[in-house]
Amino acid sequence: MKHLILAVFFFSFHFVSFSQTQETQLIQLDQDWEKALLESDVAFLENILADEFVWVHNHASLIDGKEAVISRAKRIQGGQADNTKSRISRDQQAVILGSTAVVSGYTVVDRAPAPVTYHFMRTYALVEGKWRLLGNHTMAVPEEEVK
Repeated sequence: MKHLILAVFFFSFHFVSFSQTQETQLIQLDQDWEKALLESDVAFLENILADEFVWVHNHASLIDGKEAVISRAKRIQGGQADNTKSRISRDQQAVILGSTAVVSGYTVVDRAPAPVTYHFMRTYALVEGKWRLLGNHTMAVPEEEVK
């Protein structure tokens, strides 16, 4: 009985530790996504975005797919002006259920005329052992409601 209790304890501890590690890795991957957007890192974007990727922007004012995101990054790399100075995320949380994960939080995007805080919710899918970004929904938070 003593061995069974120890085995259950060890398994539970290992599972919680593994889950926290995956959540931490997903939050880091999400930070890398923000960095890739800021730097227009085409190779990273091509690698992380699922072919079925959908990005619903603020109030559905724009809906992008993988091709549009990569095309925009290529245009910026080619010299198109981009006035984004920084993208800083905070309060990220990751939830994993099977091969699907949701990362949510806030990102402050600093571009003219003033920084804007967005709430985001991104859906990742584990495909062939690699997390792919499947969906991104961003919503501007009115300045008076920013926490």
